[in-house]
Amino acid sequence: MYQFFLGDTEVPQNSATQPPGSLPIYVQITELLVRDIAAGRLIDGEKLPPERDMAEELGIAVGTLRKALAELQNRGLLERIQGSGNYVRAISDPQSVYAMFRLELLGGGGLPTAEILTIDRLAKPSELPSFGRSGEAHRIRRLRRLSGKPAAIEEIWLDGSYVDTIDLEAVSESLYLFYRTKLSLWIVRAEDQIGLDRVPDWVPSIFGQASGAPITHIQRISQDQEGFRAEVSRTWLDHNVARYVSRLK
Repeated sequence: MYQFFLGDTEVPQNSATQPPGSLPIYVQITELLVRDIAAGRLIDGEKLPPERDMAEELGIAVGTLRKALAELQNRGLLERIQGSGNYVRAISDPQSVYAMFRLELLGGGGLPTAEILTIDRLAKPSELPSFGRSGEAHRIRRLRRLSGKPAAIEEIWLDGSYVDTIDLEAVSESLYLFYRTKLSLWIVRAEDQIGLDRVPDWVPSIFGQASGAPITHIQRISQDQEGFRAEVSRTWLDHNVARYVSRLK
């Protein structure tokens, strides 16, 4: 039987207890299952546990689970057979909210969440690659978790021409979803460069690597729907928790 790996994540059944910008619970569960399908932890044709058992293991209401399963069915990732059960259909393009998020737990999958640390509008640092049409950018620093485990810290520089200010309360856990729904900005292409760096001095204490320690570093340059470089992001990845994965199709 398939076992769910939510780590230390507590899935609140009452949306009023969710942090600002959190995705709805059924969407979180949908994305968790999508990432497990993409990682091969759920295989094509596999039968899921009974819905009540599955909901109990995930710590959510059966109705919430059924909304997530219905969304999977709409995406072509699930076949629901009356009187038999729910069966995985592992299609090649699962259309995940986190389709461009390349970090997974060491064992595969993991539900991504994000905690924003700071948002500031600043002059663009000279050490960053050239991007955008403004001399300023929004610097967004975040802690990324996978199924509750601190996995990475991020520093995203979004070109200042897209919006004057960014309200922390309005930012979704999926930054690209926020871009699309609030800024009419689509990230359609990205280039990742992977190397070694050192943990920056602003690292939160909960992160598993200390400031100055050697660490895997990913620099991403992203383009918008018009072909302009929209943002440059930097990710410092804790290799004891997560790995970078890119699957070719």
